Amino acid sequence: MKIEQIIRAIAGTFILISVVLAVKVNINWLWFTAFVGANLLQSSITKWCLMEDILKKLGAKS
Repeated sequence: MKIEQIIRAIAGTFILISVVLAVKVNINWLWFTAFVGANLLQSSITKWCLMEDILKKLGAKS
């Protein structure tokens, strides 16, 4: 998988997990959902993504 696909998969997984946790555990888990969304928005504006840097260091291919 390309690094862009991995990032989308991780972000989607984080969002789905946090929504489930918000429903089942505590509504405050939606703050994590907002955090992931804000990071996606920030990376689209600045063209920089921390997860991309992490994945590159772990050996993921662009």
